Amino acid sequence: MVVKVQKFMSEVRAEMQKVTWPTRQELIGSTSVVLTTMLILSTFIGVCDFVFSNLLSLILR
Repeated sequence: MVVKVQKFMSEVRAEMQKVTWPTRQELIGSTSVVLTTMLILSTFIGVCDFVFSNLLSLILR
């Protein structure tokens, strides 16, 4: 069992060395894109929810 864990850990280490990690600037750019997209979509969904709930309440009166 210990041999299997050691083999697994050595394979993980080998794979992690193959990973190309993003630079700080790339990470900041990607994060800003994700946050901006999330803000736009959440605003859109909130506005749609508000409009549809008001329309539904008008219809059901």
